[in-house]
Amino acid sequence: MFDASLTTAGVRAQSRWWYLGARSEAAWIGALSLVAVVVLWQIASTRWVPSILFPTPLRTLEACSTMMWEGVLPHHVAVSLARIAAGFVLGTVVGVPVGLAMGLFPPVLIFLEPYVQFFRFVPPVAWIIPAILWFGIGETSKIFLIFYTTVFLVLFNTMVGVSAVARNQIRSARCFGADRRQLFLWVILPGTMPHVLTGMRLAMGNSFAAVVGAEFIAAQSGLGFLIVDSGTWMATDRMFAGMLTLGVLGILADQLFRAASARWASRYLLSN
Repeated sequence: MFDASLTTAGVRAQSRWWYLGARSEAAWIGALSLVAVVVLWQIASTRWVPSILFPTPLRTLEACSTMMWEGVLPHHVAVSLARIAAGFVLGTVVGVPVGLAMGLFPPVLIFLEPYVQFFRFVPPVAWIIPAILWFGIGETSKIFLIFYTTVFLVLFNTMVGVSAVARNQIRSARCFGADRRQLFLWVILPGTMPHVLTGMRLAMGNSFAAVVGAEFIAAQSGLGFLIVDSGTWMATDRMFAGMLTLGVLGILADQLFRAASARWASRYLLSN
């Protein structure tokens, strides 16, 4: 018994060291990749392309720092994130229940699926001009585009998630006397959640592209406006600073969403 405990402890320690070693190796590879990209960027902007068209990493970081101290960059970031959040939440609130209804009730699926499939293949950029004509150049048109980007991704993934729930699980729950409410809360919804979260994650990434596209054409603030306005005045360092900020925000948002969804999903599954 004592030997078995020692063996188990040794295996756990070895697994922990292997995990830490793997994470350390991944961190080193990521750092080397970043250094390589920065070096290549520096070479390209000093030797291959005129620096006025492709600013160096240092000039780009200086532009970021200047706009931060001036308050310009935080303002544009806050405006874009507010638009993304509003459209993303609205799209999720509509997409999840409609997707559940389509997955659970065949008449709803038959009625809505042709329209869902049609609009799913019309890109958000095609709606920029109609949105401006309908809603003007205010916030509503931008939020509509992000809503449109979000709702079909979340809806479609939710619908697929419902159909992916194993029929054997449903039959087993019914054999144990589960009613419709219990079946939905304990079997269908937990089985659908991974697909819902995947759809939300994809929609969040696409929302960044949608808001920038909208801000390119009809906006006086936001990161998209900052990028196109800087390009108009050949302030390429500020333009690339806006692009860099957009990418960093996207990565941070994705990581936060992954962490929050994993924590929430684990608690939800345990509670049910």
